Amino acid sequence: MPRRAVIVGTLMKAVVLAGGQGARLTPYTKVLPKPLLPVGERPILELILGQLREAGVGEVVLATGYLSGLIEAYFGDGGRFGLSISYSREDEPLGTAGPLTRIEGLDAPFILMNGDVLTSYLYPDLLDTHRRSGAAATIATQMQAIRLDYGVVRLGAEENGARRIEGFEEKPRFSWPVSTGVYVFEPHVIEHIPDGLPYDLPDLVQRLIATGEHVAAYEHEGYWMDIGQLHHLEAALHDQENAAVDIARDNRTPDRPVDPAEASPSVGRFNAS
Repeated sequence: MPRRAVIVGTLMKAVVLAGGQGARLTPYTKVLPKPLLPVGERPILELILGQLREAGVGEVVLATGYLSGLIEAYFGDGGRFGLSISYSREDEPLGTAGPLTRIEGLDAPFILMNGDVLTSYLYPDLLDTHRRSGAAATIATQMQAIRLDYGVVRLGAEENGARRIEGFEEKPRFSWPVSTGVYVFEPHVIEHIPDGLPYDLPDLVQRLIATGEHVAAYEHEGYWMDIGQLHHLEAALHDQENAAVDIARDNRTPDRPVDPAEASPSVGRFNAS
């Protein structure tokens, strides 16, 4: 699907969660925070920031914790990436939603996302869906399938000391919509977060639903990879090397100008098809 242009009167803000230890990615994360792990020639987080900039985001707050000094040294104030970047540093972990209570100026709809998520270019459609739905929160979702490696039996009532088997399915496949780790929130959502306490996004979403707030889904059908484990990082590297569009080329920062002869409607995509 061709990428939609975004017309933004006021540049949006985004909060990117970049404070986790990335324990499942050791030994690499012993020396680098997860958002600085390279996919191709650039860190994961730099690719994310390039897409946010193209979607009309002008200001990004990086919520940092583990090895925050390395992230701050690399991205600085964001000037060379065409963004204004500031930092919300955690001395103690506040979870995935708790950092929002420490960030000032979230007085308009904003993006919140994990700093280790690679996607095709979803932000314009996500923002459009959020605006049209009138939701307090919109979650980008994607269908994920799991295939069991065993035959699954359906058990019935007990008869003569043994349960009756009423069905049998060999290696079934189950599918569910899952969160991609990319959200859009209205500013009043922060009022539902306990101040200064660890609090996670699933708890926030459950609280919003329980209080009658409208929580919407944006169903993303493009590429998505959560770089949470070594095999996910290896898969992302493979996908980048074989992508129809080279994200290391197309997510240029302002000091790496785009040659108009090379530009195309797919600039900014991470497309593994």
